[in-house]
Amino acid sequence: MKTTEKKNKVYHVALFIILCIIGLPILYYAGRPLPTSVRTQLYDGVLYYRRFHIKPRLFIAHIITVDLNTPGLEFLVTPGDLNTEMPLKAMTTSEFVKKYNVQVAINGDGFTPWYSNGFFNFYPHPGDGVTPNGVAISQGIKYHEKLNQPTIYFTASNHISFFPPGEERIYNALSGDRMIVENKVAVSGLDDEIPAPRTAIGLNGEGNKLVIVVVDGRQPFYSQGATMSELAEIMLFYGADTAMNLDGGGSSTLAIEKGLGVKVLNSPIDRNIPGFERAVANHLGIIIP
Repeated sequence: MKTTEKKNKVYHVALFIILCIIGLPILYYAGRPLPTSVRTQLYDGVLYYRRFHIKPRLFIAHIITVDLNTPGLEFLVTPGDLNTEMPLKAMTTSEFVKKYNVQVAINGDGFTPWYSNGFFNFYPHPGDGVTPNGVAISQGIKYHEKLNQPTIYFTASNHISFFPPGEERIYNALSGDRMIVENKVAVSGLDDEIPAPRTAIGLNGEGNKLVIVVVDGRQPFYSQGATMSELAEIMLFYGADTAMNLDGGGSSTLAIEKGLGVKVLNSPIDRNIPGFERAVANHLGIIIP
């Protein structure tokens, strides 16, 4: 009898270990994009790539390329309120997709105030007032300006440039914190030591292709993130001859319209929780007819 009981205990312990070996990875990866490479056309003129990197560390990059000659294509930066001290109400990228009926969206500029001192002690919450760090223009209305930040400008005719257009009116604009690619070369002195979640935007030399990259990070055994130097190399690989770094860290998010809802294509990490989106200041949205 004792031998039978002992065998049953061994069996149950072994079964528990097997379930843990199988179940824990499933729970860990649940809700996150699989660490596999993907290439798919999301919409006319819009391609999506997911790339799983093993070297120099595990990280997953999400890439959107946009053919700027696509008929009917439009862009939208989050509108702001000129009549308030802080012109924006923070919202997640998913909320931005829903509210403004865009098909693709990423987080935009850095912003203030911001802090994250724990799960319950953070700012902003959705709806809290925030101010972007740089230039912000939406549908021809400038609601913030700080000229020492690099900025990407959009006209109504989809002429996009990192320099203010000459005679054509600026319709949308948002800033980043630094240029990472200029004249088909990575900017010198970029950090090559600290991997993190990243968001970047760039253009090819002809000005007819927009490149967006969002890298997941701070998620051990899934995606540790990219250094700034690696981010520049990814932008170059996908055809960006000029590129700018946007807000990163817990802000980095890529979302698309999916049926009647929204799908987040990456794995954002706010307050150290994989899959949690951060409420941020402004966004860049792409509208495809």
